[in-house]
Amino acid sequence: MENTAFVALSRQNALGRQLSVVANNIANMNTTGFKGEKMMFVEHLVRSRGGDRILGPKLAYVRDIATMRDTTEGPLVTTGNPFDLAIRGDGYFVVETDKGDRYTRNGRFRLDDEGQLVTSKGDPVLSDNGNPFVFGPGDENVTISRDGTVSTKNGQLGKIRVVSFENQQQSQVAAGGLLSSQAPAEDVERPDLVQGALEGSNVQPVIEMAEMIRVQRSYDSVKKFIEREDDRIKRMVRDLGES
Repeated sequence: MENTAFVALSRQNALGRQLSVVANNIANMNTTGFKGEKMMFVEHLVRSRGGDRILGPKLAYVRDIATMRDTTEGPLVTTGNPFDLAIRGDGYFVVETDKGDRYTRNGRFRLDDEGQLVTSKGDPVLSDNGNPFVFGPGDENVTISRDGTVSTKNGQLGKIRVVSFENQQQSQVAAGGLLSSQAPAEDVERPDLVQGALEGSNVQPVIEMAEMIRVQRSYDSVKKFIEREDDRIKRMVRDLGES
């Protein structure tokens, strides 16, 4: 394959992956606590033969190196449900799964049949001492303070654990939209929780739709270029064969 076609193909592959990221953002624009993602690219520039001038022709090979998560806060949506929680500022809830502790900003919690405070998928929400919350039949008038202290008319049940990471970009998306991390989690000293509210997705639909259109057009443009190059090479081979 000639250099021009190879470089164009590198760009097309990168655009294809970028299109998948944008499509995933749009699909999750109504997902509670979802954080949009963006592609990070690196461009390798090589001066082509005959390009000794400062502004001579260059070959640019494109390579996507990572996906960056946008960690800005989403809008708060009031629900009035006492078990719905939102985090203002930095922090993640800690939930227990069969694969270990996982982290989330999705505070849509509920009580399961055993009275445990769990996520919508049934994973127990952990307290600052590493135990799940269990409510009894008489535990009414549930209140959750800004620092995460859970109380009922019978007294306090514990404090919801909220953690942060030195580098949030190192966390990985796990099953169920949760996050996993090899780095140690650090407890947030002064968490700021809002009871009866949820954090919406920080995806901006209009911007993402415009980005999808731009990426799709760029992808189609590169595709047409590759097709023209393929036709050119075929004609060149045919002409050489006839000469």
